[in-house]
Amino acid sequence: MPREIDRRAARTRKALHEALLALMLRKGYEALSVQDIIDEADVGRSTFYAHYTGKEDLLRSGFRMLREELKEAQSAARAGAEASHDDPLGFSTAIFEHAARYADHYRTMIGGRGGAVTENEIRLILSEMVRQELPPTLHDEAIPRDFVVQFIVGAFLTTLNWWFERKPKLPPSQVDAMFRSLVLDGLSPLIGGDRRSVDSQAAKSR
Repeated sequence: MPREIDRRAARTRKALHEALLALMLRKGYEALSVQDIIDEADVGRSTFYAHYTGKEDLLRSGFRMLREELKEAQSAARAGAEASHDDPLGFSTAIFEHAARYADHYRTMIGGRGGAVTENEIRLILSEMVRQELPPTLHDEAIPRDFVVQFIVGAFLTTLNWWFERKPKLPPSQVDAMFRSLVLDGLSPLIGGDRRSVDSQAAKSR
């Protein structure tokens, strides 16, 4: 019986997340109500509040799942590639490929339909991943490390927006190669002697 309850709860949470994403695409996050979500998911109000305190709690729980998915994809990419540990953009390939599989979800998160909470959450996830990838040797007293993180995250989100809006048929590997080429040029003064090894990784993704 507990397993059946767990499966039922998982189905309910999945239905609520799918309803939230579908409604965000159509109406935008700010215009949504809990009633809209439960109507879309065809669940009762008491069932919704048994799992979440409100629509923001539902949204944030989705980002917790996204964070775990991206970490797994990042780990798999590291294990399956001869990537340098000093590659400050080691996260990018895994996320571009993930974004290609879940394009509608990413359009919602970064296209203005998800509101301030969504934009902030995706930035936090990306910032965490970039910090993990930045080599400890990357240092410049005139350029704070946190600024480097935000520079990379901002460039990444801009690339995603451009890809979805202007060139959605481009394969993720090509978008990744363009992103890496431009951003690595900006990071080259900080990377110094590691630049060539990182360049070779960017070339492999072209």
